[in-house]
Amino acid sequence: MGILSSSVSITQYHVEGKIQDPVLKSVAQGLKKQSVEEIDNASSDKAVGWTCFNDPFNIDFDKGLFLIGPHFVFSLRIDKKSIPAKVVQKHYSLEMNKRLKTSGREFLSKTEKKEIKDHIIHLLNLRIPATPNIYDLIWNYESNTLWFFSNLKSANEELETLFTRTFKLKLIRLFPYTMANLTSPLSDKQKTALALLTPTRFME
Repeated sequence: MGILSSSVSITQYHVEGKIQDPVLKSVAQGLKKQSVEEIDNASSDKAVGWTCFNDPFNIDFDKGLFLIGPHFVFSLRIDKKSIPAKVVQKHYSLEMNKRLKTSGREFLSKTEKKEIKDHIIHLLNLRIPATPNIYDLIWNYESNTLWFFSNLKSANEELETLFTRTFKLKLIRLFPYTMANLTSPLSDKQKTALALLTPTRFME
């Protein structure tokens, strides 16, 4: 989901930690190192990485286009290949029959069947294009806040993992409890009381 969409879903994060100076150079290097890889002509069925906000199919971060005012703005791109099960079964059966006819046998071992299936999936992945899913984000480095334009569990998990791997910083998802603990001006006594709170069950 994009920043410029007519309707958006947002997950807010607190960014824990700081990047070494010079910050702009460090961020650019991290984005470039973990940029998304093209898998249309590869056997991989999934690729996760960073891409440019203004052009999601361009991974040239050298020009600093990810900096807008005090914010870092870029996108998470998740490319996936999905092969229909019936297509896999069709080619698997054809290859099985071919192998049995060539070998003159009536049965194939479990290992041989697995090898055939893996080979079929490998070949099909080379032939089909990946479907890209793009999720924008805005990172205010000075205030340690980040807005991710998706509430999908899978997308958020990919973001948290890749962000930590790229920048060696931890993302803490903000909801009422973490917001009170991290962003509200609570005293130490109040934070202690907050830590002792337990959920209330409204149904037995």
